[in-house]
Amino acid sequence: MMQTHENRYGVLLMNLGSPVSTAVPDVRRYLKEFLMDKRVIDYPYLLRALLVKGIIVPFRAPKSAEAYKTIWWKEGSPLIVLTEQLQQQLQQRLPVPVEVAMRYGDPHPAAAFDRLLERIPDIEEVILLPLYPHYAMSSYETAVEYAREIYQKKKYPFRLRVIPPYYDEDWYIAALAESIRPFLQEPFDQLLFSYHGVPERHIRKGDITGSHCLQQPDCCTTSSPAHRYCYRHQVYRTTALVARRLQLPADRYSLSFQSRLGREEWLKPYTAQRLAELPGEGVKRLLVVCPAFVSDCLETLEEIAEQGRHIFMEAGGKSFTMIPCLNTRPEWVAALAEQVSAKSGEIIQGE
Repeated sequence: MMQTHENRYGVLLMNLGSPVSTAVPDVRRYLKEFLMDKRVIDYPYLLRALLVKGIIVPFRAPKSAEAYKTIWWKEGSPLIVLTEQLQQQLQQRLPVPVEVAMRYGDPHPAAAFDRLLERIPDIEEVILLPLYPHYAMSSYETAVEYAREIYQKKKYPFRLRVIPPYYDEDWYIAALAESIRPFLQEPFDQLLFSYHGVPERHIRKGDITGSHCLQQPDCCTTSSPAHRYCYRHQVYRTTALVARRLQLPADRYSLSFQSRLGREEWLKPYTAQRLAELPGEGVKRLLVVCPAFVSDCLETLEEIAEQGRHIFMEAGGKSFTMIPCLNTRPEWVAALAEQVSAKSGEIIQGE
């Protein structure tokens, strides 16, 4: 591919990552890397190591391996496969190379940076597109900071630009809403927006004002500089914008948080608890969407589509439908391509 001055840049899609197989040793290795991240379990190192290596991983790895087996595709991990498919779809729409990196496991960011350099030796800029719409310390922040750490350590010659969280951007809201719309054509009682949970401690820790998040009444709807880094505010905002676009009345949708780990207080309400309660409140036909993820993965395919469905139906539900993530929907791919093209010459965030 011949490169001009205008397109001497590349794109790096960055997602969470996955074990390389469903074998217990591979799942154990992945969980150790994931849970030892100081932005995921933000305890002092020795306490974190004791919890992760001595308690959580030995107990969790065999169970997680069994869970992965229920959703594993013949091509491999759904998250990896879907991210690579997104890369291929995006590559068809852009005149520049697109690579993939994972925060945990492979492909490693250094390998992705190196491939971009091989494809364009005089590359001037790499646009990092985190596949996380919302800012959270344990998702968006850790991915971006890890990529920057690798970038600075290896002293790459190109600029690194980062696309900020897009939780309220029209192009994201439109793509998400349109992925949901077809499912609203059949009778349903409620649409549940289930977001990945985080500890309440993370929300307070990320509050740059030190006095707003989870400390003020209606903190998520009262304007504050803290919202720039507040996951809770951002998921509430996404939910409201999508509901408005789909013209959903307030009693036809709700919000909850899944994937709780440990016994401390996480963001509420908890998805599993709500799934058990909703049938008793008259919600018999439920739709569930998971906007914190753009690619289907263990947390959507197993935790929601399998475990969540079982909880809801056992509690008296009549129908349960999990709406797929954006994955490689054409409007999503087109929106990403347009955003990357528009941002290629801009300073988005400093290195």
